[in-house]
Amino acid sequence: MTSKERVMAALARRAMDRVPIQIYLTPEIQQKLMQHFGFDAPEQLLQTLGVDFRGIAPAYKGQLPPRPAGSDFVDEWGVGYVMFDHGHGGAYPEANHLSLAALRTMADVEAYPWPSPDDYDYTHIEAACDAYQGYAICVGDAGRPDILNGVSRGRGMEQVMVDIMTEDPVGMAIIDKRCDFYYEMSRRSLDAGNGKIDILCIGEDTGNQLGPMFSLEVFDAFFRPRLQRYIDLAHEYGCKAMMHSCGDTSLLQSRFIEMGLDILDAMQPEPVGMHLETLKEQFQHKLAYCGLVSTQQTLPFGTVADCRAEARHRLELFRDGGYIFAPAHCIQADNPVENVLAVFEEALGLAPGALGAPV
Repeated sequence: MTSKERVMAALARRAMDRVPIQIYLTPEIQQKLMQHFGFDAPEQLLQTLGVDFRGIAPAYKGQLPPRPAGSDFVDEWGVGYVMFDHGHGGAYPEANHLSLAALRTMADVEAYPWPSPDDYDYTHIEAACDAYQGYAICVGDAGRPDILNGVSRGRGMEQVMVDIMTEDPVGMAIIDKRCDFYYEMSRRSLDAGNGKIDILCIGEDTGNQLGPMFSLEVFDAFFRPRLQRYIDLAHEYGCKAMMHSCGDTSLLQSRFIEMGLDILDAMQPEPVGMHLETLKEQFQHKLAYCGLVSTQQTLPFGTVADCRAEARHRLELFRDGGYIFAPAHCIQADNPVENVLAVFEEALGLAPGALGAPV
């Protein structure tokens, strides 16, 4: 089977030669894995680990806002960032100039230099699809619209939560600027793909370790209509809709199904409500899962035997489809390479050690 055929068979709960595979890596662990194999290009790593998905994106052609003083770089929203070394072998961008926090009136919102979908070039997208024609082709990512996290980087988490709960007009306008921007960017990308894109990827962290981020009533009133637009857009173009959400989404999955979501990504096995056997029994024939290999416990802290056992459990539990084998989030810099190799050997049906011992 080609990768595309394998993914579509899994989503349709049809027979497949093996489980589809996705991977999420921080730059540091990606580099470690490439050094392990002696690779020069990330594509070599994806092929060796059997990854069945390829992402394509429009190219940025706009001009970024001026970099704020004290920031290492700036994004298209005017938010400044510093690279923060977290002490475990890697660094993350952390927002240190919250440009959207200064917007206090509707006049401020209207005067702000918002990014535009016109800042991107979509002309190469169909050619990129052709280059990856044997794979399941994705457009988008977990950062769109990513209301809570995305707006918080420019406005502050506490303020965004207050905006949502009080339906503050300024906060709502800022949020909808982001939602509208990524919706139109997604629409243009799908249109440029000329029917060759398989999956529209979106993201919103609707859960935390203890349950939903907001009450179900707030989800229905605020988040649901904004996310529904993207799911409907995917289906309008004949695509599957895949949404990233960290945390315990067990109480929301029936709603995701009502909304027509095809794939729930970044499925975390650790939160108390995420009992896999129960979730599978309730939802597996209506909602596909991607993730479930623990990046909080097993991959970083388990033994190779622990990692193999967890991988085998996932593969056996979802042997009838509706599952994409993947880490539950980005594998971090300090995860043992041997643990990463072990879970992918299991997913590929390879003998232990087939991917080589770490140097």
